[in-house]
Amino acid sequence: MKRLENKIPPPVITLFFAAIMWGCSFLVPSVEMSLTLRLILSLVLIGLGIFFAIAGVVSFKKAATTVNPLKPETASLLVTSGVYKYSRNPMYVGLVLLLLAWNVYLSTPLSLFGIMGFILYMNRYQIKPEESALTTLFGREFIRYQSQVRRWL
Repeated sequence: MKRLENKIPPPVITLFFAAIMWGCSFLVPSVEMSLTLRLILSLVLIGLGIFFAIAGVVSFKKAATTVNPLKPETASLLVTSGVYKYSRNPMYVGLVLLLLAWNVYLSTPLSLFGIMGFILYMNRYQIKPEESALTTLFGREFIRYQSQVRRWL
């Protein structure tokens, strides 16, 4: 399955798993929660997700390196500042938070499997190939960074 590595843009993967989560919402009854509470919690999670994603992009832009997740080998600098002090993948954390907001809105526990599927997919087909490319590019500097900062949070 090496051919899936760094081939599909992460937002497309997010939409794919969001669709799976929506489909799951028809399979089991939803958890009783007021629409107001669901909307408030969902909007908070969306806000956090957008914050993480934008903070990641801003850090990359400030460093003048590529934001393209499909071509990690074109990175010109290892970014370890800003939000990257807390997560090696803040843009992906942002996408998980968006999926979590969708889960809260759907209020179906079964749709949590969509979030787990997204994380498993991203770890295998997006993040591991990125880490391999960054290790090749930045060697010990990236290995040291990996040991100091978590992959997700």
